Amino acid sequence: MSLPIALDAMGGDFAPGEIVAGARRAVDELGIEVTLVGVPELLGDPRGLPVVACTEVIAMDEDPGAAVRTKKDSSLVRAAELVRDGAASAMVSAGNTGATMAAALLRMGRVPGVVRPCIATPIPRPGTTPMVLVDSGANSECTPEMLVQFAQMASAFHSAYLKTPAPRVGLLSIGEEPTKGSPLVKAAHQLLAATPGLAFVGNVEGRDLVPSPVEVVVTDGFTGNVALKTMEGTLRFVLGSLLGVVDTDDETREAGRVLAPHLGPFVGLFTPENQGGAPLLGLKGVCVISHGSSNATAVMNALRVADEMVRARVVEALRSIVRPGDGG
Repeated sequence: MSLPIALDAMGGDFAPGEIVAGARRAVDELGIEVTLVGVPELLGDPRGLPVVACTEVIAMDEDPGAAVRTKKDSSLVRAAELVRDGAASAMVSAGNTGATMAAALLRMGRVPGVVRPCIATPIPRPGTTPMVLVDSGANSECTPEMLVQFAQMASAFHSAYLKTPAPRVGLLSIGEEPTKGSPLVKAAHQLLAATPGLAFVGNVEGRDLVPSPVEVVVTDGFTGNVALKTMEGTLRFVLGSLLGVVDTDDETREAGRVLAPHLGPFVGLFTPENQGGAPLLGLKGVCVISHGSSNATAVMNALRVADEMVRARVVEALRSIVRPGDGG
């Protein structure tokens, strides 16, 4: 019998309503078992789903470390403990990202040898498997050895979850030459090139992120998060401008009607709610972080990602490639 996924029902801009609705859809449409974790008097109607009660909620703007240390009966901490204790197969939250990472790290612990967990964000590549951007926000300051470990974990994730035999790895920099970039990037390039079992192809630039010629792009969390948010903002601008153009007059509206069936799938591919969430790699359990503005569709898809990661045995794949002493 499979274990349920623990869902933080109190996290997110639209919690608990959209969170519970997404959980119900995951059960009904995807057959995924879900346990809600929340404050009963705030949760409202759980829509027939099991609930693990707690008494506290970590707000979106609270200090992550302090909140996790002091609010030990919060929905985030309890969800992580369910995974730690073997009562849930994974946890999902659209709440405070820093607190989600802290709760997962402190309660689940790291895979032996992992220095820092990292966020791996899949970026769509039309017609093929996504590129995985890592780290996309967990660690703003990194060492070259950490970047190598991020690349190893993302490669293992790509192989296990996306079934890519030998994912190619690129290092995000300001030029393709090995001598380009910051001291961190240049030192990481040397280490990546010398790492056995890693299909490192060299530097890639910002223009190579969409679409990417490689399966994994590695960088520090500060740069990765800026790159991710830049892509999201650019996409919103382009789509918004396009929708404005095709609603100018009768002629453009007719053109839009003709193009809609062709553009629809492309737009859907890049819609954040269809991606669901990004996994936090390097933990002893599965943790998927969803966007703070997640609606029911996004929550359902985040639960799907968590379920697929469990079935793909991603944590076991990480254990096989990370050795104690790696990562510096």
